[in-house]
Amino acid sequence: MPWLIPTLIVVAGLIALLIGAKPLLRWVQQIEARRAVQRFRIQRETLEAKFFDVASATGKPRGLRWKRCDWQAPVTFARDLQSQLVTAFVSVEIHFDAIEGGDMEDVEAVGTIRDAAAVFHYRAGTWGTGGKALFNMNPSEAVQRLEGQFEPLNIEV
Repeated sequence: MPWLIPTLIVVAGLIALLIGAKPLLRWVQQIEARRAVQRFRIQRETLEAKFFDVASATGKPRGLRWKRCDWQAPVTFARDLQSQLVTAFVSVEIHFDAIEGGDMEDVEAVGTIRDAAAVFHYRAGTWGTGGKALFNMNPSEAVQRLEGQFEPLNIEV
């Protein structure tokens, strides 16, 4: 029975690890979220330009050409519950022009400024965007509407 004491020590260690794993994971995620928010604030202007480039290249909405984005101050940070990625929802006013000869050319509403929440994700220490805009909502409304997919982050930086 000389193996009993080392086995008990290993089992006790595993139990302690399992008990402490969840708080440790939350602590690591909080550090990552703080770092992500700091980097977003530093890189925001570059990320906004990247968003415009990516979004305007999608061809959506059909019949419209992206003219410009007027970025607003509000940003809401959240965590994607499935992927655990930190996500930023940024307030933006988007301006479009109709594409000549397209379906939207004679539509009067084309010139209407569209409020939206632009979406950015933080993955492996880098911010990026797929050019996704959630129209007709501000950042906090976007997180509320996507309640089952995202949880808001309360980060003090």
